[in-house]
Amino acid sequence: MIVNSKIGVVYDSQIFNRQRYGGISRYYCELAKGISNDHKFDIKILAGVHFNEYLPAIPSNLVVGVKLPRIPKATNMIEKANIAFSKYWIKKNPVKIVHETFFRIEGIGSKHHRKVLTVHDMIPEKFYPDSDINIIKEIAIRSADHIICISESTKNDLLNLIEIDASKISVIYHGYSSDYDPKSEIFQRRTVVDPYILYVGDRYGYKNFWGLIQAYVRSDHLKKNFKIVCFGGSPLSPDELNRANKMGVLENDLLHFAGSDALLRQFYQNASVFVYPSMYEGFGIPPLEAMAASCPVVCSNTSSIPEVVGNAAELFDPYDIDSIVTAIEKVVFSSDYASNLVKQGLWRIKNFSWQTCAEQTGLVYSSLV
Repeated sequence: MIVNSKIGVVYDSQIFNRQRYGGISRYYCELAKGISNDHKFDIKILAGVHFNEYLPAIPSNLVVGVKLPRIPKATNMIEKANIAFSKYWIKKNPVKIVHETFFRIEGIGSKHHRKVLTVHDMIPEKFYPDSDINIIKEIAIRSADHIICISESTKNDLLNLIEIDASKISVIYHGYSSDYDPKSEIFQRRTVVDPYILYVGDRYGYKNFWGLIQAYVRSDHLKKNFKIVCFGGSPLSPDELNRANKMGVLENDLLHFAGSDALLRQFYQNASVFVYPSMYEGFGIPPLEAMAASCPVVCSNTSSIPEVVGNAAELFDPYDIDSIVTAIEKVVFSSDYASNLVKQGLWRIKNFSWQTCAEQTGLVYSSLV
């Protein structure tokens, strides 16, 4: 139950029924934890039935729901049940603000609630203009009482693509997570004994994974001295391995791993360099995670990425393969320069914290009531 004397804030179930792991669901968990420390708020995540791995790690009093194994082809059915449950729960509790975790035409709140929406990026609009989600997203944005953008770059893209009052938008940066138990998983060093270039996340489209592979095979020095390790995303498919082989990647030089944030941090710590070749990001947490793990960062000079990394990374043009090659070689073949980037990165991450993110978001909530 939400206490009457406090400002009741709820997060809906959408993202937790979509992501097992992922930056957006982690963002809302960090928000809930941080804002709950402010005693004028009563925070609840109306997760319903979900399969998210972050929710069990936050205080149980913040979560209304149950974690179950993912049921194939049942996402829509579960979402409908979660919506019905959430609407019923909200009617029984004095909720003031509904912070929606994804985009839908009709939310769980009513005209009596203030709706907050976080826009993480404008990727569908820029790269997939015919996607159905664009229509739903625009309706959700226009119906929100306040919008949070996670970078100035995202805010500018939103204003350029959708006509909306700029005064309704606040820019609040993400933080990064550095908490981990080094004994929770054993780093797979017997599998990766050679120096490696680390890539993190999905590998499709604008993520520009194949731009990295092109750069790798173009450089005899990189091919001779390094493997490429992909962490996260789906396992490498036979088609991907075949494509890489045809491009000139030798067998066993392209590896894939997946697991917890603790295991990912260990891959960061043991990498020669972390490469982030994405053509577009609304924010981009992985470069901060790499910096926090004392891993030198090489990344794209587009969208929000330079805004996040500042002078603590070597930048390249993701559309120019030679630019990618030059940037990676500059870091991996100069221990002094790599060490300087690590030092700069450890300073840079001090500008980002989940607590600051939560405090600034709390101010938005307060302004609405």
